[in-house]
Amino acid sequence: MATPISGKDIVAWNIIIRAAVRKVGSYIYCLPVFSQARRVLLNSKLNDGTSFMDFLPKDLIAGFNQQEMKITLINGSIITMVGSNSADSIVGSNALGIVISEAALADPMGIAYLRPIISASNGFFIAISTPRSHNHFWELYNVAKRSDDWYVSYLTVEDTQHIPIERIEADVRDGIMSKELARQEYFCSWSSQEGGAYYSKYVDKMRLDDRLTAVPHEPSLPTYCFCDLGINDSFVLIWVQFAGPVIRIIDYYENNSEGLEHYVNIIKNKPYGHTKLYVPHDAKVRELQTGVSRIEKLKSLNMEVGLVAKLPINDGIEAVRSLLPKTWIDITKCSQLIKAIENYTKEYDERNKVYRNRPNHNRWSNANDALRYLAVSYKKIAGYGRSSPEDLNERYQRAMYGTNGEPQLYRKWNG
Repeated sequence: MATPISGKDIVAWNIIIRAAVRKVGSYIYCLPVFSQARRVLLNSKLNDGTSFMDFLPKDLIAGFNQQEMKITLINGSIITMVGSNSADSIVGSNALGIVISEAALADPMGIAYLRPIISASNGFFIAISTPRSHNHFWELYNVAKRSDDWYVSYLTVEDTQHIPIERIEADVRDGIMSKELARQEYFCSWSSQEGGAYYSKYVDKMRLDDRLTAVPHEPSLPTYCFCDLGINDSFVLIWVQFAGPVIRIIDYYENNSEGLEHYVNIIKNKPYGHTKLYVPHDAKVRELQTGVSRIEKLKSLNMEVGLVAKLPINDGIEAVRSLLPKTWIDITKCSQLIKAIENYTKEYDERNKVYRNRPNHNRWSNANDALRYLAVSYKKIAGYGRSSPEDLNERYQRAMYGTNGEPQLYRKWNG
């Protein structure tokens, strides 16, 4: 007996074909990039040698434009393969059906362009994917789970039994694939992400330990803020308190295209008392246009500023790995930070099929840079073993006013 052909793309592709035969209209099959769409439709083969085009009977095809990847059926329906990175080019197509394949890797803006088309045509929208952490596909999945308008299917290899578990375990044991990649590809783990994820297993453990939770500000503890001074990229702020060996991340903020005054006001308007700001080592470099460094600018705005020691990125990443097992993060105020930590990955060398030993520079980088500054600094500033009455009073005075005596600096801030 032949092995049945299965798989999420095969199912979705056949749904598109059936819909196009039944009702004349435009139908779109979308992959992350156009070159991938061409490769899947023209070159991909299943285990039995079947191609995607084999599912579409030849006598139903009136024409096939390979350059535009557009199939015209004899009834007038059109099936178009596109990349999500160019989805805006088909806005206005009035499609009756859209499939987003590998939606976790798709351009979120591409999905945003395509979904209103279905609202206008009263058609259907299918998103299929292997999970790639808690990104936009994770958010869409949770929206669908809560809505009666969606059908949701979540199947792991334990459900499909498509591949024996023993074979997967052997591949991991023999080093053919990592445990993280196996969890992602076969067991649909949202947190495992790619094999090149730096911190996914640490975040998984934090969830199991309930350390992603409400972490309120503790008035008796000093508050510190670590930042990455983005100019063209995001400017991020991480508020943290240290309770002995415990790291308590209580708040997070990110923005871009704003001056330093904006971020200083954000810090001062938070209800955390006196907050010392820690900035990266290069903040002391003078700007060519003004001749003033950013650390000098911050001090002129009445910020107490500390410099983070310069350390190689990979050493800093190891410091974060040591930090996370003793860290609590506020799940509400720091939701974007948590997402950034989960999405921080190594660069992938597509040609050699290996991960490079350096991180991707993308939208998640700045938050992780600030987290790295925290990791390399906290032992120096946490103040282990300070528990005498005098130390406790000094700690309280500093937490509230930034001084051991009268709150002069605090008064100056507030006029």
